Amino acid sequence: MGGHRRPDRAHGVTDLATARRMRLAAATLYVVSGAREARRDLGGFLESVLGAGADIVQLREKDADVRDLLRWGAVFRRGARARDALFIVNDRPDVALAVGADGVHLGQDDLPPRWARRVLGDDALIGLSTHSEEQLDAVPAEVDYVCVGPVHETPTKPERAATGLGFVRFAAARASRAEHPRPWFAIGGINGATLPAVVSAGATRVVVVRAVTEASDSAAAVRALQRVLGRDVG
Repeated sequence: MGGHRRPDRAHGVTDLATARRMRLAAATLYVVSGAREARRDLGGFLESVLGAGADIVQLREKDADVRDLLRWGAVFRRGARARDALFIVNDRPDVALAVGADGVHLGQDDLPPRWARRVLGDDALIGLSTHSEEQLDAVPAEVDYVCVGPVHETPTKPERAATGLGFVRFAAARASRAEHPRPWFAIGGINGATLPAVVSAGATRVVVVRAVTEASDSAAAVRALQRVLGRDVG
């Protein structure tokens, strides 16, 4: 994948927890997707976006039953492993454990991170959504990365008011003061048009949904976003 070399292979890391956290630290583009059942192209879609340089993929299907989540999760796991990328399951630590995901992403109203850590163990990654400065300040130690937003209003989170770029600036300033800053991603309505302002506000990592999942050429969308983030993925 051109210059898109993964840190664990580059440095010969074998410890699973360390390898996952090194990948997380190097990640800039995180793609959230459903199972794409209507299109029936999940495997091809994942190959496309991961081959183009997406660092993390998340399976997000809020209302699916466990059997379907396990079936789709197996496709995500195979695709991510083939590209040395990270695979995260939304909301469900139990499913993440069962399907062999790299971790779970939690919302403010989901299972608390300390309990997710008990389910998944120390090797797994735990992410947490934050929607205010107070929530960001209160992130517990069990969390490996956070998302801040939604920066802009988005139909994937219609109940959430946009936080604006001010929250991105706050997160960037907070990280700059920390001795060991936790990786953080801006999220919410981020696409090719809105990304430059998000980067100017201090974000170096972003989560996208529709900008890639609804693109006519998902691979080209990934490459274009990574270029704005300062990554040459070939």
